Amino acid sequence: MSRSLFYSAHGAARQVTGSCHLLRFGHLSVLVDCGLFQGSEEEERANAEPFGFEPSGIDLLLLTHAHLDHCGRIPKLVRDGFRGRILATAATRDLARVVLLDAAGLQEEEARRAQRSGRRHGDASAAPLYTLDDALHALDFFAAPVAYGEIVPLAPGVQAQFLDAGHILGSASLLLLLDDGERVRRVVFSGDQGNPGRPLLRDPVPAPAADYVVMETTYGNRPHRSLPDTVDELYRAIRETMARQGNVIIPTFALERAQEILYYLHRGIRDGHIPAHTSVFLDSPMAISATEIFRRHPECFDDGFREELQRGDPFAMPNLHFARETAESMAINRMEGGAVILAGSGMCNGGRVRHHLKHNLWRERCSVVFVGYAAQGTLARRIVDGAGTVRIFNEEIRVRAQVWTINGFSAHADQASLLHWLGTGPRRMVLLVHGDQEVGMQAMRERLDQLGVPSRMPAMHEPIALD
Repeated sequence: MSRSLFYSAHGAARQVTGSCHLLRFGHLSVLVDCGLFQGSEEEERANAEPFGFEPSGIDLLLLTHAHLDHCGRIPKLVRDGFRGRILATAATRDLARVVLLDAAGLQEEEARRAQRSGRRHGDASAAPLYTLDDALHALDFFAAPVAYGEIVPLAPGVQAQFLDAGHILGSASLLLLLDDGERVRRVVFSGDQGNPGRPLLRDPVPAPAADYVVMETTYGNRPHRSLPDTVDELYRAIRETMARQGNVIIPTFALERAQEILYYLHRGIRDGHIPAHTSVFLDSPMAISATEIFRRHPECFDDGFREELQRGDPFAMPNLHFARETAESMAINRMEGGAVILAGSGMCNGGRVRHHLKHNLWRERCSVVFVGYAAQGTLARRIVDGAGTVRIFNEEIRVRAQVWTINGFSAHADQASLLHWLGTGPRRMVLLVHGDQEVGMQAMRERLDQLGVPSRMPAMHEPIALD
């Protein structure tokens, strides 16, 4: 008997963050990702709003990877009634535990801060989006991990396959096979596609044959800079700052980006591109835990990086310091110069990096080096766009440090790589998500039009029949 097939986007619809995609096949409801909205205060307020579907009606959640904008609303989903299974690769499951517990802790801390401020103004009603208890409870719904390439039965007539996306450790694109007895429909979700040619992870597996493809468009409008040029610019930023006896602040995403930058710092010091006396601080408990998880999942590594691991620790270097405790983080700010400080968050909207910016952003001899995406409305974006002053912890800080924006480290595929991943096979429709509507998404749609590939940009909560 023919079963209807509907798709709807409940996040990352004509915007970059909050990935959350619902596929309804007859009576089966499968959710792909359930991420946080990140960026401006207005965007982040959407996290507390209803999902646009009933969580208790979702049978399965397939998680492509552990970035917060793909997994960060899972505890809210469970608290609001989800009781299905969560499927992910082993590395994603390990990283998601770290990410969700860290997010819950930060939300509780921010709620306490808001409550203290509210009491002073007669309003103490602030509450976290979810608590540590909520996050721990959500982790109980993760099923046994899924291996890359494994065909996983989800329900009668429904199978899924996780394919290496090369984005971060454990990241996957998804192929869903939907058989109603009359025909088989194939739907692919790209997740976040990795930038090929990176040193740590394998290149993405090309999209298999499919009727419908849900594809990210973060960098759908342009090419990335070459990796050798990107690394050379990082080394130059550090050398010039060390020559001025300043500090280098690198706002860093804890998953993959922190490990990749550590890898290049290790090589730079080893090969003489960075002064040997440079002190390197990884000031992010989550990034430290993620680095330990990296070492446990060689199944995700590029062959060359796996060989390096067998010869030694490719993250280690002289004068490398891990700062887990708050007191250790605070001590770093007593350093007047000679330090490279990697701290989260990458968009500077939270985490310890804001303290380091407060102590270094106003100093001309220091540098701030951005190596990742900065969404509109974030502190990182205001600095990148040339703000003369920024507000940090209710204090106006002058921006006098040299600001570097080094885009070539992106873990996202650029336009050419996305098109290569998509391939030239026939597609009934490509649904464009996870991108700036006026930039990456529209540019990708125009390119697909030139190639004769039908495409569409789903609106939030819009049901789309896939027949």
